[in-house]
Amino acid sequence: MLMLDAMDELLSHIKEVQADVIELSNESLMKMSSFMEKNKLEIDEEISTALQYQDIISQQLSASIEAIDSVKKSIDVYSERYKDGEGLTQESIGKLQEELRVTLADAKDKKSRFSGKLSESNEEDEIEFF
Repeated sequence: MLMLDAMDELLSHIKEVQADVIELSNESLMKMSSFMEKNKLEIDEEISTALQYQDIISQQLSASIEAIDSVKKSIDVYSERYKDGEGLTQESIGKLQEELRVTLADAKDKKSRFSGKLSESNEEDEIEFF
């Protein structure tokens, strides 16, 4: 099952990179907060929005990691079945495809709800966190 193993390795790499980016984002936020505190700077509306965007980016990366974990779990299940001699029948491939469709739908739903609302048409719209 070389194809599934290669996909699993690629997903693991992407997950690691996203976790590193989340860590860098959090470190950046802490450094900015420290700088602003040291210099007694006030947070204006633009800076507040920028900080919220940074949080949204981290949340989206976390949602992507969850989707990757779901796909990896499905790959592991079907790889084990293959190794156990059951093979990947058309039915099991169909089940894998359906699980991947559900994972994609969940990821798209999280993207559409990504804890914020941005609108260019109304300047009074603010980012709303749930």
